[in-house]
Amino acid sequence: MAEKISDETPNPEKINDESPNPLAPSNDEESITAHSKDQNRKKQMKCLLYIILFAVFQTGIILLFVLIFMRMTNPKFRVRSGSFIDTFNVGTEASPSFDLRMNTQFMVKNTNFGRFKYKDGTVTFAYKGIPVGNAMIEKGRVGARSTKKVDVVVKLRSNGLSLNTRDNELGSDISSGVLPLTSSVKLKGKIHLMEVIKMKKHAQMNCSMEIDINSRTLGNIICK
Repeated sequence: MAEKISDETPNPEKINDESPNPLAPSNDEESITAHSKDQNRKKQMKCLLYIILFAVFQTGIILLFVLIFMRMTNPKFRVRSGSFIDTFNVGTEASPSFDLRMNTQFMVKNTNFGRFKYKDGTVTFAYKGIPVGNAMIEKGRVGARSTKKVDVVVKLRSNGLSLNTRDNELGSDISSGVLPLTSSVKLKGKIHLMEVIKMKKHAQMNCSMEIDINSRTLGNIICK
């Protein structure tokens, strides 16, 4: 018995509807591609942000160092106090002279952010501009933004004064009970900042003071 052949012909539109184009991207692939582009964009933005932050940080560090470096000042060296221990010989108005032994305390003040290393120095004590005693300051260091005290025994003697100075000026001062003195020194050194920056600085002192003969005390210390 012969099979019955269908007269129906295939509908092209129906075939197209049922057979999707394999080359057209699916919705999932488009989503993955968009997500990947978004991630790359975020990575690029993060890298740019890190670069900007690093540049700002570097600029801040440089400005900080410049400000610190430019604001470095000379440390201060001062006579802080003095006391007389065993020798305190002062003459009279008719026979003026003095032979004193003073325990002197000096102060080195460093206001910089780096430590100050100074060399040996000699403090000169003078009467009317004429040296009457010296104090040897040994080399040392002062920490950043700190103060160091240095104790030195000083011998003060009038044997270096001229006869005219003794008779006319020293005799008058002894009579008044006050012996005026001055002291000066220049301690050379360097400011060390993080072992990278080293800048030459010095601690200079010019002080005036008075010895009260009656109370045997040092007072009225004025330093510049």
